[in-house]
Amino acid sequence: MDIDRTRTHRRLAPLSRRSAILLGCTALVALSPAIASAQDAASGATALETIVVQGGSSGTVLNTDNDSQSIVATETTATGKLPTDILKAPASVSVITSKEIEQRGADTVEQVVQYTAGVVTDFYGSDDRYDYFDIRGFTPYTYRDGLAIGRTFAGTREEPYAYERIEVLKGASSSGFGAAEPGGSVNYVTKTPKRERFGEVYGTGGSFAHKELGFDFGDNLTGDDTLSYRLTGKFQRADAEYDYSQDDENFIMGGLTWRPDAATNLTVVFDHLDKDGVPGSGGHPLGTDFDRDTFFGEPDYYFSETNRNSYSVMFDHDFGNGLSFGSNARYSNLNDGFGSAYIGGTPTDGSTTASRYFFGSDKSSEQFIIDANLVYETRTDTVESRTLFGTEYNKFESDTDNFYTSAPSIDWENPIYSGGPGSLSPYSSVNNDQKTAAVYLQQDLTFFDKLTVSVGLRNDWLDLSETDLLAGSTASGNHSEFTKRIGASYKITEELAPYISYAESAAPPASGADPTTGKQYELGIKYRPEAFPALITASVYDLTKGNITVYDQVTYLPQTVEKVRHRGFELEAKAEVTDQIDIIAAYSYIDSKIDEPGGDNDGNRLMRVPKHLASIWGTYTLAGQGARGDMTFGVGARYLDSYYTDIGNTASSESAVVFDVAYTYKVQENTTFQLNVNNVFDEKHIASTDSGAVYYNPGRKLMATLRQTW
Repeated sequence: MDIDRTRTHRRLAPLSRRSAILLGCTALVALSPAIASAQDAASGATALETIVVQGGSSGTVLNTDNDSQSIVATETTATGKLPTDILKAPASVSVITSKEIEQRGADTVEQVVQYTAGVVTDFYGSDDRYDYFDIRGFTPYTYRDGLAIGRTFAGTREEPYAYERIEVLKGASSSGFGAAEPGGSVNYVTKTPKRERFGEVYGTGGSFAHKELGFDFGDNLTGDDTLSYRLTGKFQRADAEYDYSQDDENFIMGGLTWRPDAATNLTVVFDHLDKDGVPGSGGHPLGTDFDRDTFFGEPDYYFSETNRNSYSVMFDHDFGNGLSFGSNARYSNLNDGFGSAYIGGTPTDGSTTASRYFFGSDKSSEQFIIDANLVYETRTDTVESRTLFGTEYNKFESDTDNFYTSAPSIDWENPIYSGGPGSLSPYSSVNNDQKTAAVYLQQDLTFFDKLTVSVGLRNDWLDLSETDLLAGSTASGNHSEFTKRIGASYKITEELAPYISYAESAAPPASGADPTTGKQYELGIKYRPEAFPALITASVYDLTKGNITVYDQVTYLPQTVEKVRHRGFELEAKAEVTDQIDIIAAYSYIDSKIDEPGGDNDGNRLMRVPKHLASIWGTYTLAGQGARGDMTFGVGARYLDSYYTDIGNTASSESAVVFDVAYTYKVQENTTFQLNVNNVFDEKHIASTDSGAVYYNPGRKLMATLRQTW
């Protein structure tokens, strides 16, 4: 198969739309006795007072109306599928709102989470295939509107403009969402139609021939607000920062919301993501110091392509008397692949000729996932209760071909390109078929509006099958994983709340192996002043992950590790101190230790886990007072300590401080000009190194945006 030219994909048997509808109806029918029973109970003489949430959410509907206006969120779904006041949630949660994303000019998820405590980004340097970031030392699982997507590593690079906010939960979360790592998880909250007319259109130009047009607008289609729409899009043509590269994207998303009555919402969203780029620079020879744009790969075999369609349905209904029902479903199909030539070895005999290899991948996948749940909320004079019971079904199937062969060497002093590999046969061809069914329960009790106790329980049944298409062999496994979470938060005052929690995680393994598991103990305190919008969180934690296989970042070979333990401290603050001043600050310390007595790596740190992380971002708005438009100045700094890139702790990255700046001028009431510069001083350091090459952090990038809103 010539993946450089034909780029053909095997198509999986499509999941029937009728099956999806029937499955959703089955969930409704299965839960209808519980609905009827709860309604009957609520109508009796002993009915308790219904909770009324002022200015917030009810059931499983998250209120994101303020996310475009403030960098400080007040509630989250990151701790589970119930919207929860962040102050009361017994966990460390960071919410990056759409205002913050726009303010910092973040156009990748890596950039979005760069100023978040406990998060390490860009550890593969100039590799642009995936969203590379770890939370508390482990690769996170991601979710969209509470429904699983998958790991960030080897996953799809998400488009941040599609989301109202990005929620980062630190710690284990399987009791709330299913498959997860103990370090943390990410939930993307989709932009959906609103009840009023709104909109924006923008144009961006900048470094590396970057040209971009985006829009996000919506309105009511009926006079009584029962039907609304939203259309969001981004179209980009650009290069990357290295020679022979490109970074093109087409993204379009449309949504309709139907509100037949005040208690019912049905939203349907379709989005299409099409990326046509490159996988990265291919590395630079060890011991050299070339500019980032110097390219030692092959221009004729140099691509990274993504094509994904997603169809989402979100339904909620409030039955009254504290009972509500919610269900989300999503079907997506994905085709992606990449190919490049990488430096495989740097000579030590004084010559300037590096060995290389061709490496590529071709993947197609389908996923259907549906979740349905009931929420019952009630209150007495002294106790507030919220109960969530739900079920989830997830089917994922993929075909993946991997390609590897030697490539002609290249003289880095006089590089001459020799062309692509032509037709390639895969060295591995694998079909994965995964089915997961789950039931879960979350119970939150608040006593005297002071003490909140939260318990989460979940059982996942995993049916895994992996077929080696070249050998004709199949490995399969069935697992039942029970996970739990318990936490408590106590409001000392209306502004101050310490918390304590214990949580577990479980993640699907390779077929034939046992799931990887984790657990975390955490103690923290949160402060949310009444004087101005702000949230300050300090936490200490102890987490472990067992039964794991890690891939050495230098040799790329798998190694089994009995257990890894991370203990750390985090401090994070987001504050709108005045109408003119916003501050975001974070600090993290991680003590990483591989625990395998008698093993070769016992006592070593895990790869990509720095001891220290720190960042600060601040903006100051200078009011124009009629003489001119308002001006907003932003400046940020990110410190990243060095970390080991191999499990033997013999190779490491370089520590560095990177500065970012922003400037916004209000041309007219609804027109702004914005300038963002990432890595303003073009600081250059080694982010990753393997046996043959080094990879540098991203260089300086300047973007200018003109935005019109209404």
